[in-house]
Amino acid sequence: MTQDLIYSVCGIALFGIGLYGLIIVPHILQKILAVNIMGVGVFMLLVAAGHNPGGVSDPVPHAMVLTGIVVAVAGTALALSLVCRIGELQRDGADEEAAP
Repeated sequence: MTQDLIYSVCGIALFGIGLYGLIIVPHILQKILAVNIMGVGVFMLLVAAGHNPGGVSDPVPHAMVLTGIVVAVAGTALALSLVCRIGELQRDGADEEAAP
């Protein structure tokens, strides 16, 4: 097995695990983690696609992966902040309903 094939198979497996978690798991934080796992699978596929058998790698997929990592971190931070805000709003709404 070549290194490209190993990266491709692992990327597909990670994407499948993330997709399974996104569909099956009901908890929102675990869904955010599943989306991140799917992203890592895509990054691995891009790295495998950027490698040429001649030994020279294509820099464009590697640059896309670096940019994707930055976007994934920003997206995760946004999603977590929205989850925190939703939790605060739900707690405030429950407190108002409990007040006489």
